[in-house]
Amino acid sequence: MDNFALIGRWMLIAGITIAVMGGIIWLLSRIPGINQIPGTIKIQGSGFTCIIPLLASIVISIVLTILLNLIIRLMNR
Repeated sequence: MDNFALIGRWMLIAGITIAVMGGIIWLLSRIPGINQIPGTIKIQGSGFTCIIPLLASIVISIVLTILLNLIIRLMNR
């Protein structure tokens, strides 16, 4: 029975995390000019548009790596 409680807790945490990340992405998409950042690939076809922000993804990854490393180091003290 403890396994079900643990699995349920992790599923709840994962669901909340996905919902929060979706909300952040939705809010970021409302910033004007976000799709014109240098390093953005834009593919347009008949009936669809795909925007791939490569440079923004790299910058966000670096910033989050630094923040998470700082948080982990502060928690281990």
